[in-house]
Amino acid sequence: MNMEIMISKAKERNFRSVAKKKSSQKFRKCFASTVFSLIFALMKENRKVLLGMSGGTDSSVAALLLQDAGYEVTGVTFRFYEKDNNTEYLDDARMLCQRLGIPHLISDQRENFRKTIIDYFIREYMEGHTPVPCTLCNNYLKWPVLCQLADEQSIYHIATGHYVQKRLIEGYWHIVDGADPDKNQSFFLWGLPQSIMERMLLPMGELSKPRVRAIAEERGFLKAATKKDSIGVCFCPMDYRSFLRKEVPEEKIQRGKFFDEKGNFIAWHEGFPFYTIGQRRGLGIDLNRAVFVKEIIPSENKVVLGDLMSLEKTEMRLKDWNIINPLLLLGKDDVIVKIRYRKQANRCTVTLLPDNTLHVQLHEPLTAIAAGQAAAFYREDVVLGGGIII
Repeated sequence: MNMEIMISKAKERNFRSVAKKKSSQKFRKCFASTVFSLIFALMKENRKVLLGMSGGTDSSVAALLLQDAGYEVTGVTFRFYEKDNNTEYLDDARMLCQRLGIPHLISDQRENFRKTIIDYFIREYMEGHTPVPCTLCNNYLKWPVLCQLADEQSIYHIATGHYVQKRLIEGYWHIVDGADPDKNQSFFLWGLPQSIMERMLLPMGELSKPRVRAIAEERGFLKAATKKDSIGVCFCPMDYRSFLRKEVPEEKIQRGKFFDEKGNFIAWHEGFPFYTIGQRRGLGIDLNRAVFVKEIIPSENKVVLGDLMSLEKTEMRLKDWNIINPLLLLGKDDVIVKIRYRKQANRCTVTLLPDNTLHVQLHEPLTAIAAGQAAAFYREDVVLGGGIII
């Protein structure tokens, strides 16, 4: 047989074999996708919900309300961080589940929390940034892990004790402010994808904290009714400086110099990681006038101070952003941006730049914009998206 014919036939056989293999792989993928879709549809039809339970007031009452609404509740408590090895919260959550007659799971996420949140927190301060651990924890750890565990348990709905609501607008789910302005947590949830938001149940969204405590007391859960609210970052609720001193080698945080905007030496500081943009208190100096941290230069261990006006900016850029529906955000002049929980809201216009960052043009000057902070976009009470300030 002619060599060219032999090669041609060999190529043809190989092509048919590859085509058959690809067709088989495509069929298997399609079949698996169809089966998963059917299972997911069945999960969606049932009334099962996986509830994140910290053992505190909010998640305890959330369990009661979900049961009242006819849901088959399973509680899960995440082990994220245990200060002084205190595990009382695990016992509280377990006892509540026993009283309600619902299953209780424990998910040890301490290693994941350390890598995803604590290491990030330390790294940001050591780079002169202002970290947002609660935002990252909610968007990249707490809710995604809750969703993953729900899938493993063949449960569609997921829930927590967050004081937020959700709303379907033009085919997209949006987080919406909770009814209690003092407890509203919408600022922290701008990064959630549709795949999570569509599965969320939010029983606390329409309630105030006093009403939640009253419900716990009325139902006989007195310990839950009187529990103190958590304040600040869970792993260093009062003073992040003490936490950094414990976690960071001593030689990496050294005394440095405060300078004014003209480069004049003012005083010594304890180390640049102990200061954040916009900080006024705790500087340890008295100049008979108000001064604020304007700039942090880690490479030189320098902190520049200035008056409040010098901190004003009219624009910023964001990375790691999430936009729920671009048509409701980009190029609009009625968007509100917030860079601090419960703080000032400013009107802005948002555009997408060629380098895939967001440019935020502020309509009024905003002070103390710091790299590492989160920025959340709103229209009235609806979250449109957000990102991390560069």
